[in-house]
Order: sequence, then structure tokens, then C-alpha cells
Amino acid sequence: MKRKKPLAGEDWIKAAFRALSSAGPQAIRVESIARDLKVSKGSFYWHFKDVAALKSAMLDHWARVGTADIIARSGAGDASPKEQLEIVIELATGNGTDEYGGLLSEGAIRNWARSDKQAALVLAKVEKARLQFVEENFAKLGFSAANSAIKARILYAGLIGIEHLSLQGFAEMRNDMLNLLELLLSEPDAGTNN
Repeated sequence: MKRKKPLAGEDWIKAAFRALSSAGPQAIRVESIARDLKVSKGSFYWHFKDVAALKSAMLDHWARVGTADIIARSGAGDASPKEQLEIVIELATGNGTDEYGGLLSEGAIRNWARSDKQAALVLAKVEKARLQFVEENFAKLGFSAANSAIKARILYAGLIGIEHLSLQGFAEMRNDMLNLLELLLSEPDAGTNN
């Protein structure tokens, strides 16, 4: 009989995100997550002191994997600013979120942040980093600071909205986001000769 690989803390984090995505922050409970993982809840305490520690680890993990790592991957090599934005879109709209609850996970985090101060603080930090990265790339493409900020907000808001529409079957996330990027890049900078 093949011996089961011991669970890592990341396995608990992913399962907690699936619980959050399917039933909200109240579903982040040791017993139900252990059931999902088909292990005893004693396994949880090898990795986390309590549920609060798990929630904190979830937020740190999301900030790293869902933002810092994506930004780093998009900037690797000699990618142009446009290519960096395309890479971010591809990573953000890919299947990488499936083990975290899929498309529901980002919206679930936003909902969680409405009632949890720590989640709200991390969400604000993540959104600031994401917007700053996108804004910097628009600026590198020659847009003014003001227009770069506007275009960054539109692109990011588009992603949030497209996620929702995609869940309803009304959008194709990657294609729609790449089309939105093209529209934003084709719109000339106000007051310049772009």
C-alpha cells in the first residue's frame, strides 16, 4: 500500500481558500477543512497555532502568490511593458487558481475584507501593488502619469468585472482582458501626439 504524503501548511491554506470560496469566511474551520482533506484535525496543529494563524497565513500566501510572484514572473527576462501586462493577464486568467477555489477566490477575498480588518488591510496592500505595477507599465509605454493611473484602474476594474461575468458565462476572461488592454493601448494619451 502506497503511503500518503504528509500534508504541508500550503495544503491547509489551499483547502481553506476552497472553503472561503464556496461558503465564505465562516467556513474557515479546522473540522470542515480536515474533512475536505480527509485527515484528522490534529494534522492542522502541526502547521498552525489556531484558525487566526491559518487566516493570517492565507492572506500572506495570497499576497505573495497572487501578486508578488505574478509581478516577478511578468518582469522576468526582457519582456517589454506591453508584454509584461499581457503576461499578467495570462497568469491572472489562467487555471492557477483552481486549487484555491477557482474564479470565486478573488471575489471571496474581497467579501471577506468587508468584515475582517486584517483581510481589508492585506487587500488594500495587494490592490495598491497591482495598480502600481500596471500604472508603471502604462507610463513606460509613454502615457502621462494621469492617464497611466486611469488606464491602470480601468484594466484592473475590468479584471474584477470580467471574473464575475465569466462565472455567469457572459465573458471569456483572457480574450476579453487582452482585448481591453489593446483598447487602452490604442487610446491616445490626452495632450500628446501618440
